[in-house]
This record gives sequence, structure tokens and C-alpha cells, in this order.
Amino acid sequence: MRRTVAAAAALALLLGALLLPGRWYLLAWLPFAAGAWLVARTGRRAALVLVLLGGVLLPLAAAAHPPNSSDDVYRYVWDGRVQRAGIDPYRYPPAAPELRPFRDDTLWPPGAPWCVPDGCTLINRPAVPTIYPPVAEALFAALPGRVGAFQLAMAAFAAATGALLWFALRSLGRDPRRAVLWSWCPLVALEAGNNAHADAAAVFLAALALLLAARGRAGPGGAVLGLAIATKLTPALLAPALLRRRPVAVLAAAAGAVAAVYLPHVLAAGPKVLGYLPGYLHEEGYADGARFALLGLVLPRAFTAPAAALILATTAVLVWRRADPDRPWRAAAAMVAATLLVAAPAYPWYALLLVMLVAYGAPAEWLAVAAAAYLPQFAGDLGLATSTAQRLGYGAALALVLAGLALRTTRRTAETSPQAAPFML
Repeated sequence: MRRTVAAAAALALLLGALLLPGRWYLLAWLPFAAGAWLVARTGRRAALVLVLLGGVLLPLAAAAHPPNSSDDVYRYVWDGRVQRAGIDPYRYPPAAPELRPFRDDTLWPPGAPWCVPDGCTLINRPAVPTIYPPVAEALFAALPGRVGAFQLAMAAFAAATGALLWFALRSLGRDPRRAVLWSWCPLVALEAGNNAHADAAAVFLAALALLLAARGRAGPGGAVLGLAIATKLTPALLAPALLRRRPVAVLAAAAGAVAAVYLPHVLAAGPKVLGYLPGYLHEEGYADGARFALLGLVLPRAFTAPAAALILATTAVLVWRRADPDRPWRAAAAMVAATLLVAAPAYPWYALLLVMLVAYGAPAEWLAVAAAAYLPQFAGDLGLATSTAQRLGYGAALALVLAGLALRTTRRTAETSPQAAPFML
């Protein structure tokens, strides 16, 4: 009983931290760590209530503020508006004269930060086409054209993922209390509830794909994986782990799902369906190797991109060969974490996928990699160059991961029945 009360108190502190103004919400990581430890040692009935309650309340608390550290949601609202007018979202960028009749003071207010010759807007990169895949675009069109509606929708996806994880873990014979690592994670609340990132929807589909794959349903699992990829491209990193069992069925189902949702847009917009993806990779410095921060410590810039490709290709092969089809999340987490460490993005929402994999059963220290992006994201506030903050954040995360691996190796904890092993941080 005392642990339940203490866990509830940690949840209250976590809620309070998320309601703090400015960057103080990052303090939420402290009660999260304490609360997850307590929930792991609480009776399952009480833990279920705590996990589900936190999964609902935390993203809603984060949604109480306007988007704090991302303006992507304004593009979501615009893309939805354009589609409801019967225009394919890949045909024109927001600044195109063909779309001028759809402008209003909500998305195009005077003094907005993104300006083109005939106006300023809250929509980032208004002169380039959208980057989001078709399932995400369908979601944007289905939601009301208000930022608050998108925050609530992504908060709902986050809560649904927590409930799905509890059900999945229990049905697979694992400790469902691990779901707290998703439902109470501050990154989830902030990036789903506050910044309303579509990654929350993609992660829900990815979590369902993992459950289907672990149950041996390769075809349906592959199809759902395809839909996840067609929501946000990052779930493609799960593919090597899911190809261990019936790879042809997984690939065929995933490719079929992707093709089905892309086809109407290809017919309407042709090659424009690629959107701004190639330009985005160049803008972020991945094309010329400038943004591979950790690799840049040991290699000249000209060699970082080839080295990154080699590392990730090797990791993908190892993941494919060594993945456990009954527990694909562990190998998948290695693939996702390796990608984050190599790419060192300054955008925390890319790590939502990794948080979900940790909740499924990957080592808890991988959460350090998920949190690492906050340092480069706020590098300017700290007086640091982005590259320096990347190296500090992801370098510290890599050190923690290696320390955790060394500790696990030396302890050699005997797990005679991994599926029934207790959840321990």
C-alpha cells in the first residue's frame, strides 16, 4: 500500500512538473524515474490503474500549453485544410499562389516567424512541399483544423499505446508494469500532448505490428508495419527485426500497404509525393556528413556519411540474423538506438519509437538515448553550439548504454523463463 501511495505521489509531481512554464518541464524526468521504480514494485491491479491514469493525464497536462518546442503542428493543420478543399497536399507548398485563398490570420498572422515575399506564417518552411506520408495526411484531414484538436488526438494515441502495451505484455506472458516506461515518460507527454507530433500515431501502429509479429501473424503484422511507415518513416527501422520470421510475407504485406495508401497521391501529384524529404536530409546536414556529431569526433567530414551508412547497414544485418521472433523489440531497439546515436538528431520526438521498444522489454538504459536530443534542441539556451550539445548529449547516452551493458554482462542474471521474468529497471 505504501508503494502505491508513493507511486501516486510521484505521478502528482510528474503532472505538476509538466505544467511548469518554460523549460522547467524537463524536471519531470526526476519523478518519472522514481515513479517507474515504484510502479515496478506495486501490485498489478494498482499498477494498472496508475499506468492507465498516467497515460491519460500526463499528455493532457502537457496539452494545456501551446506547442513549446516545435511548430510542426501548424503544417499539419494547413495540410488538413488543403485536403478538405479537395486539393492533394503534395501538389503545392503553402506559399504557392494557388493556395492563397486558404490563408487566414490563424496560420498567417502578421509578424509570424516564417516569411515569403507575400506574407508571413506559423507554418515552417512554407516555400517547400509537405514531407508527411499519406496515412499522416489522412489523419490531418480527418481532424478539426485547430491546434488543440491535434494535441488532444496525439494525446489519445499516446494513451492508447500505453493501454496496448499493457495488454500486449500481459498476453505475451511478460510483466505488463513495463508499460509505465511509456505511459509516464515525459518525452511521450511532451511530444505527443504538447507538440502534437504525428509520431504518436505511427508508434501506436508500430506497437501493434510488434504484437502481431510476436504472435506469429506475419502478414497482418507486416501490413500494420506498412501503415506505420506510411505515417512516419521511422518505423521502417523495425523491419530488420521483423523479417526474422516469414520475411516474404512481412515484406509483401508492408509493401502492399504502403503502395495502397500512396497510389491515390501518385495519381494526383506524380513524383511530388516524395515531398520535401530529399531537401530535408540535405538541410539537416546528413547529405554531406555535417550532422553526424559523434562520428565527426573521430573522422573527417567526408568520411562520416559513408561510415554512418556502413554502421547502420551492419547493424541491420546483425539485427536480422540475431532477432528473436518471439521478442523482436530487443533487436529492434538496437537498430533504432544505433540510428539515433549515429544521426544524433536534435528532435526528441524521433525517439518516441525507442521509448515504446523499451516499454516492450528493451534495456531501460536506452531511455538515455531517447532523452539525449533535448540537449542539442536547447543548445542556444545553454550557450552551446548544436554540434557540441549533440556530442555531449549523445556521448553521455552512449556511455550510459555501455555501462549498462557491462553491468548486465558481469552480473549474468539467470533468467530461466524470460517471458515470466519480473519487470526490473
